[in-house]
Amino acid sequence: MELRRAMRVGLGLVALAGAVAVAAGCGGNDAEGSDTETVRLAVTDLTGLEELQREFGAFVAAFEAESGAEMEFFPVADRVAAAAALDADRVDLVFTGPAEYVVMRERTDSEPVVSINRPGYRSCVYTKADSEHRSLEELAGEKVAMSDVGSTSGHLGPSQMFVDAGIEMPGGVEVLTVGDAVHQALVRDDVAAVGVGCHDYEEAMEAEDDPSEFRVIAEGDPLPPDVIVAHPDVDDATIELVRETFEENWEDVLLPAMLEGKDNAKYEGATLEASPEDGDYDGVRAMYRAVGVEDFSGFVGE
Repeated sequence: MELRRAMRVGLGLVALAGAVAVAAGCGGNDAEGSDTETVRLAVTDLTGLEELQREFGAFVAAFEAESGAEMEFFPVADRVAAAAALDADRVDLVFTGPAEYVVMRERTDSEPVVSINRPGYRSCVYTKADSEHRSLEELAGEKVAMSDVGSTSGHLGPSQMFVDAGIEMPGGVEVLTVGDAVHQALVRDDVAAVGVGCHDYEEAMEAEDDPSEFRVIAEGDPLPPDVIVAHPDVDDATIELVRETFEENWEDVLLPAMLEGKDNAKYEGATLEASPEDGDYDGVRAMYRAVGVEDFSGFVGE
């Protein structure tokens, strides 16, 4: 399956109305003719308005209270649409993962505003405990299940781990991207190993009657943080509003509100970086090269 097609997943657009000056084309005045403008924010990895409200409703309320802005959810189809929306100046800010950020930066020269470091955010490769394979090097030529093509922790990260172990990629191992069926692929002996986010491994072990039947043979380095990126035309005042609201309220207000969403449990204990740099994501660019991706033009406007 082509990478650009496999990277589709639901995302939402969030409109913030605040008394800030924003870039031309970012929205108009309200019905009463005030000077209030609109800042538009996309949140990836969620599908549908109901899911957006469930996962980020409390966060929206907290952000509104601390920033003086209003938020309104507006769902769109997928990650490709988020990059396309930035490219076409239809959205101002996107809250996304490191793999998606690299694509958006390549296509739009978008600017990182704040980033969120998840504890334990790294990739793991594991096998059955009785497997003859006890290192990455021993998996050369074998079938390895990974999650979704383009996933930072479930595809790019494990692929880079094989490269670091001296295995040429792509091709040094036969990668089967099977989504949520990765663990079952190993249980059925369809593959010799699984490469996923370490948190996915932990969830799989929690569901196992006997976790000792499986064994992690390698853990990757910490992965870059999730990030909020801004369209290059968004002005400094708007970026500063977002940055200051996060920096001043992250630990005590915004993070607890975010954690009210069930799927946001991955952010438990997350820390904020208020001034991320594009260079923080050079490692992800190397991961894309490890899976044979050099050109990101197909990710936008498909």
